[in-house]
Amino acid sequence: MNGSTFNQLVTFHTIAQEGSIAKAARKLEIASPSVSNALKALETELGLPLFTRTTRRIELTEAGKQLFERTYHTVQQLTGAVEGISELSKDPSGKVRLTTPRFVYQSLLRPVYAEFCKRYPNIELEISISDATVDILQDGFDLGIRFGERVQEGMVAKRLTTPMKEALFASQGYIETYGNPDTPHDLKQHKLIQYRFISSNQLAPLLLDNQGETLPVDMPHSLIVNDTDLMLDAALSGLGIGRIVAPMVQDYFDSKQLVPVLTNYWYPYSPLYLYFHQNTQKAKRVRVLIDYLVEKLT
Repeated sequence: MNGSTFNQLVTFHTIAQEGSIAKAARKLEIASPSVSNALKALETELGLPLFTRTTRRIELTEAGKQLFERTYHTVQQLTGAVEGISELSKDPSGKVRLTTPRFVYQSLLRPVYAEFCKRYPNIELEISISDATVDILQDGFDLGIRFGERVQEGMVAKRLTTPMKEALFASQGYIETYGNPDTPHDLKQHKLIQYRFISSNQLAPLLLDNQGETLPVDMPHSLIVNDTDLMLDAALSGLGIGRIVAPMVQDYFDSKQLVPVLTNYWYPYSPLYLYFHQNTQKAKRVRVLIDYLVEKLT
């Protein structure tokens, strides 16, 4: 592989991840015509079109998909190797993209991200908040945070937290008016502030832990939300029983703004993990963020 072919492949991968030539040009910090010319040269060399153009974005052809899959790890390894050597004598610098669910930002990242930015002023950190399941390779992220350690081949997962539980809670006013349920059966007489997943559009089932057995519960709904802030606001307003991972609501318990409900039945979740491609961590700008998050959050 000569230098021009490598640069063309890097450009090709960036177009595939960004979804347009203009966005790829911004990501690579070069002019759009240079991106177009690199793509044309690669397509000419291969004798095949790599993208089809639609009104909204460009999509990979079958040949493009195969080229992306077959060269992705090689391009990442070469890019990481070059960056790793060039960074030996430098302070960490460049762009790092992190995707995280909203509740993780609110409960874990919000208190610590500013210190990272001050510690590494030459790193441009991008935090993208999404409750959807994100394919970090396909969507161009360096790192992601999510429940569970199962990741696809070539990926690494580092544990950030201990296992946690989904808390049930209500406001003092709601408890005074409707009472605090003593058993799961009592929930039939209460109303749930229900959560809908943004990515799947499905309602989140309410599951309780009955001495190690999973107990599904159906409750009347007072409100359906797809945002954790709205879940907390609705509970604080006394609209019903809310449900959210326990670390997010602990401060409200401590201040007595919210009351825990049926704590012996809270359903367990796996720990949160930081996940990334095994080659990504070789870049110093990414490695220092991994080390920082592990230092602050574990």
